[in-house]
Amino acid sequence: MTSPASRPVPPAAANPLNLRGAVDLSALKQRPAAPPAGSGPAGVPGTPGTPGEPGAGNGGAGRPLRVDITEANFQELVELSAQVPVVVALWAAYSPGSAALVDVLEGIVDSYGGQLVLGAADVDVFPQLAQAFQVQAVPTAVALVKGQPVPLFQGGAEEAQVRSLLDELLKVAAANGVTGRIGAGGPGAAEPEAPPLPPLHQMAFDAIEAGDYAAAAEAYRQALLEMPADAEAKAGLAQVELMDRLQPLAAADTEALRQRAAGEPDNLEAQLAVADLDVAGGHVEDGLGRIVAFIGRNFGPERETARVRLLELFDVVGATDERVAKARQNLARVLF
Repeated sequence: MTSPASRPVPPAAANPLNLRGAVDLSALKQRPAAPPAGSGPAGVPGTPGTPGEPGAGNGGAGRPLRVDITEANFQELVELSAQVPVVVALWAAYSPGSAALVDVLEGIVDSYGGQLVLGAADVDVFPQLAQAFQVQAVPTAVALVKGQPVPLFQGGAEEAQVRSLLDELLKVAAANGVTGRIGAGGPGAAEPEAPPLPPLHQMAFDAIEAGDYAAAAEAYRQALLEMPADAEAKAGLAQVELMDRLQPLAAADTEALRQRAAGEPDNLEAQLAVADLDVAGGHVEDGLGRIVAFIGRNFGPERETARVRLLELFDVVGATDERVAKARQNLARVLF
């Protein structure tokens, strides 16, 4: 596998909430393979420590949230991604920088306290995975959420950028019902049972699991009728409405939408659609700023429609997020 010069690029613009079919992992999941020597104990797909690999030198001691991906354990990680997001770092021995980045990612993932798991894959050892993810250079980072790929970045990345992407990944995962946490014993460790959700919230969660976002939205609306101050229901409603808007989009549609929005800055439909893509893809400031700019240029009913959508996206991102606070300040400037 050849490798062009590694370079930092922004996360893929494809909608991470609707990637079903974007990458076919089925062949990888089903490929049988004998467990390699040095595989981890039951419940832990594997441990790092092979000489020359990232993290080598301690045999994987003290690294329960890091596993080395092989054909034998890949299916376990795909299944684990239904509980917690799995960050897949693809590296190669011919690229020392890619191995170093895996070690950096390991420390960052560990700091999330079990909300994430890191899987490291040597593209020379497991080339099928690189092909499935359409990797063009190493290092490349991709996440798995419920078995579906979420592009993160390619090339080098600063720690602050990585943390921002992982924060957004956790929000995307939560919107898809993936909110687990791996215990100190690593994958497979027991966790305290979470308290039950309120009935309407559980209905919404079950509907999201089934892919019925309309039913989930209706459950959240009913919860708000019963308790208008229910902040979790309000945020959940905004999230599932975003997911519902993005669900019909194919990867090819996103580029056409972006081109249309670039050529028609006062086209409300195009600007709102691209803002949805930006927020869902982790480009929160771009998405919120796009709508604020539209509001500043336009008046009448379209301006109010854009303002209402902006408030909904505030709920998706979170009222305490500093990017929301910044966007609120910018909104006040263009309104008043």
